[in-house]
Amino acid sequence: MYYFDKRLQYAVRVDSPDPIYARMLQQAIGGVEGEIRVCMQYFFQAWGNRAPNTKYRDMLLHTATEELGHIEMLATAVAMNLENAPTKVQEAGAADAIVGAVMGGENPRHIAEGMLHKHLLSSGMAAFPGNSDGVPFDMNHIYASGNIAADMYCNVAAEATGRTLAVRLSNATNDPGMKDMWSFLIARDTMHQQQWLAVIEELGGVEGALPIPNSFPQSEENQKFNYSFFATNRDGAPPPEGRWTAGPSLDGKGNFNVFQNEPMGQEPVLGPARPDSGAESQQIG
Repeated sequence: MYYFDKRLQYAVRVDSPDPIYARMLQQAIGGVEGEIRVCMQYFFQAWGNRAPNTKYRDMLLHTATEELGHIEMLATAVAMNLENAPTKVQEAGAADAIVGAVMGGENPRHIAEGMLHKHLLSSGMAAFPGNSDGVPFDMNHIYASGNIAADMYCNVAAEATGRTLAVRLSNATNDPGMKDMWSFLIARDTMHQQQWLAVIEELGGVEGALPIPNSFPQSEENQKFNYSFFATNRDGAPPPEGRWTAGPSLDGKGNFNVFQNEPMGQEPVLGPARPDSGAESQQIG
């Protein structure tokens, strides 16, 4: 059960409306790095969480609900940036001539018109659940495995890419109001990265969580290869040396080593095609 408050989680203001920036903001709403993604990811992780103690489920629900507020803020920012957007084709084409250079030489008329028409015709000068190209968010990047450690690592990656996008969007505007909004959202990304890593630490850190799932008996793994870095080059050059090629493994249960990758299996030879498979007669044999 959820409740709402008509007031925004954090103040949103736009001093100089910019319809081109509204398009960019859509990536933070419905892009693969956006707020819909993390919101839904945290909700589904929470709804499927099984554990004697519900604190991780509860924590995820708190943060997922917070992310709903972030979507609301960004949707408001999109609408505010469209306040003075042109509604005629002729005006849309001239909305921002320099966007062509910004977008790497694409036709500025197509860029301006395409997204402005999407905002006008489909959403009435408002945000929509899609990315900056107008592609609807499709939930393909929602990761909820049922394993709390695996989910936390997925969440760190999601917040890291989200914060990267947020920084880029902050750098892309000189509007003081938008800068202030991003200052808040970037700060929340910082906290959430720490939050998910704190769960890993509470689970016993890397040693306690790895390998994921830690409930599978490692005695059933092939002990020759479970800490080997496979070198796949054939030019005789040494593999890139690093923490992963020598010394104790991160979970403290083995030692890293280098294995020169080589064929250890047979050449696959399949039987003839079935007569009713539609293959050529030479394949059927």
